[in-house]
Amino acid sequence: MKKFSAYRIFEESGQSAGRFVELSLDDLDPGEVVIQTHYSSVNYKDALAATGAGKVIRRFPCVGGVDAAGVVASSFDARFKEGDKVIVTGYGMGVDHDGGYAEYVRIPAGWVVPLPQGLTLFETMAIGTAGFAAALSIHRLEQNDLRPENGKVIVTGATGGVASLAIQMLAQLGYHVVALTGKDSEHDYLKSLGVAEILSRKNLVMGTRPLEKAQWAGALDAVGGETLAWLTRTMQQYGAIASFGNAGGIELHTTVMPFILRGIRLIGIDSAATGMPLRREIWRRLSTDLRPKLLAQVSHTVPFVELPQVFPQLLQGRLRGRTVVGIKQAG
Repeated sequence: MKKFSAYRIFEESGQSAGRFVELSLDDLDPGEVVIQTHYSSVNYKDALAATGAGKVIRRFPCVGGVDAAGVVASSFDARFKEGDKVIVTGYGMGVDHDGGYAEYVRIPAGWVVPLPQGLTLFETMAIGTAGFAAALSIHRLEQNDLRPENGKVIVTGATGGVASLAIQMLAQLGYHVVALTGKDSEHDYLKSLGVAEILSRKNLVMGTRPLEKAQWAGALDAVGGETLAWLTRTMQQYGAIASFGNAGGIELHTTVMPFILRGIRLIGIDSAATGMPLRREIWRRLSTDLRPKLLAQVSHTVPFVELPQVFPQLLQGRLRGRTVVGIKQAG
């Protein structure tokens, strides 16, 4: 096979630095399945890895990209054959195993998910790890007794990729969704996704008491830090929080009072390590009852060559929704 383009991340002078290189299959990590990549996507984790803003990469050099969708080029595993449309998200992709920012990826067969019926390859990357995390969060909250009739559900970091998709899914399921955002200019956008109420992060009074006014039956938190601490203090009796992000900090300063007096539940969401049976179930739901109806509205596409320009925009909070990377060359 001829050489192909890949965005590889190196360690240089103790810092992460990504650049386009030409690779062959022999340069990639081992795996039973080779996929011709049609699309990938840009997640917060990808931006941290590519820029060195977060200590995400566990091995250098490494092709970036935690997501990939494409067509099987070759397979040594009987479950997959040449021409099959497939997706891969999470596991070690783009972290300690060469990822989706390449025209070809080679991965273990146990990481591969057949394209869910009813979704296109593009749509799976408009959903991507972000949408998978959103759906997994909702699934876990439902397992912890969250129902629309229980009360309001708040989504923090509301214009981000995970939150934008979570809002749609929750609204479609009949939940009263409250968005917390620091971007006052995006209120109309959020309402178009199904938000019933909007709280401005700039005007939010969090309070300092161990227990504040009980407001939320459920919460999906992309922010962490003081925002997550505030959520623990403002949940209703037996409310549940799904925590999947740390855009506002990694530390959590709260007390045991919300847990022992209100019985709240704090659920960690690790989408990358989700086992295959549950992974397939979440993708099934993403193609049925949790399928976002406004994917085109919350996603945009950039060509592969423009990928490096996206990372700083994402980290600086200048993007909304999802960025899909078009990798397969026309023709």
